[in-house]
Amino acid sequence: MLIDWHVHINDPKFSRPPWWITPVPMTVENALAAHALIGLDRTVISNAVHYIRHMETVKETVAAIESSNRYLAHCRDQHPDKFVTMATCVPGGGDEFLKELERAVKNDDARAVIINSSHKGQYPDADVARPFFKLVTDLNIPVFIHPGDATTPAMADYRLASSIGRPADNCLSLARLIVRGIFEQFPTLKLVGSHLGGGICEVIGRMDYAYELLDFSVFLGPYEPMLIKHSPSHYLKMMYFDSACYAPPAAECCLKTIGEDHFLFGTDSPPMVPLKKKGFDMMSQIGMTPAQYAKVMGANAAKLLKL
Repeated sequence: MLIDWHVHINDPKFSRPPWWITPVPMTVENALAAHALIGLDRTVISNAVHYIRHMETVKETVAAIESSNRYLAHCRDQHPDKFVTMATCVPGGGDEFLKELERAVKNDDARAVIINSSHKGQYPDADVARPFFKLVTDLNIPVFIHPGDATTPAMADYRLASSIGRPADNCLSLARLIVRGIFEQFPTLKLVGSHLGGGICEVIGRMDYAYELLDFSVFLGPYEPMLIKHSPSHYLKMMYFDSACYAPPAAECCLKTIGEDHFLFGTDSPPMVPLKKKGFDMMSQIGMTPAQYAKVMGANAAKLLKL
């Protein structure tokens, strides 16, 4: 089975100005065209709802997320042999967001939930997000962490906010979840990082020595409160990552770091439709055996999604 874990379809209500600079390519038509391009068995559709950063009230934000969740369920119902849906949630947003997530899972058969790596400066390791992680473990659904919109003035040019800022924020978010003990509190949590985890596999050695060499690094600042019992790399291997990166050496590094049982094929296409074939072809260039290839290209995702 060939499953693309990482494909976006935007809610048409929020697909053009003022929510985006121009109309966005995350459409059901483009998702179907990309699905056919490489002969997928299933496309996992999600919406990172970047536009909610412009919303001020809980009521408005929950309504936008519910609209997106219902729209993706409608897309799936129109193409049940092709699409599997993820709901969207703001983990630290409060009870109304959790109620909508539970509705989407139980009523609309969402098989996973996508959250942003940060939302308006708040990260999912915050204490207020703990009820979210309790809910997703009770529902037994995977959590897909996708870049939010962390930007600085230096990222305003050359689309660096998208190509550099978002993966960096994803890496920070995952690192905070590790050191803040998310797997100590929720050992059955199924956590999936997008885009190879934003580079966390490359820096995990630095995270390990920050934990292991406490007496040698006091000059760098505190390492407290201590909420983990093992080195960060121990928890990294409990996570899953998708392959959306388009650089074979980077993908191979991730595969070797977490193992073939925790690596998922994903292209992030749409929105970038031409990346579908590039992301697919890359998977034959990272040294996988046929058995590894079968797991990464679909079997792991099918298990997570209970297909």
